[in-house]
Amino acid sequence: MAMNVGSGTGENEVMVEMNTTPLIDVMLVLLIMLIMTIPIQTHAVKLDMPPANQPPPLVQPTVINLNIDFDGTITWNGTPVNMDQLDAYLAQEGERGADQDEIHVNPNRLAKYDTVAKVLADAQRRNVNKIGIGNTSDYL
Repeated sequence: MAMNVGSGTGENEVMVEMNTTPLIDVMLVLLIMLIMTIPIQTHAVKLDMPPANQPPPLVQPTVINLNIDFDGTITWNGTPVNMDQLDAYLAQEGERGADQDEIHVNPNRLAKYDTVAKVLADAQRRNVNKIGIGNTSDYL
């Protein structure tokens, strides 16, 4: 509780200041009630996870290494390709449906983001589903 001590003159003066302690107490109670009544935010992110304890595949998929060099050079299993050839290769893989080969994109750590984004967008446009980003440093 707050207490107002006079100036020491001994006179009965009227206290002009308002006691704000009860107001602060009421505001804290209202704030706690508001926090308790707000529903918990449950923003779920939908992930398609594989079932647990799934046996490994009987036939290992064929892996295609798609390397992107720092100067924008794109290689398909070690063979340099331009964007038109890459588009044709990705279209061929996309037409295979569920029987696609795995494509591992390995960008150099100095590769331009624009080149990597164009390759990934082209793969998505061509319905290539089995694609992943590999080691983003210098390829091995």
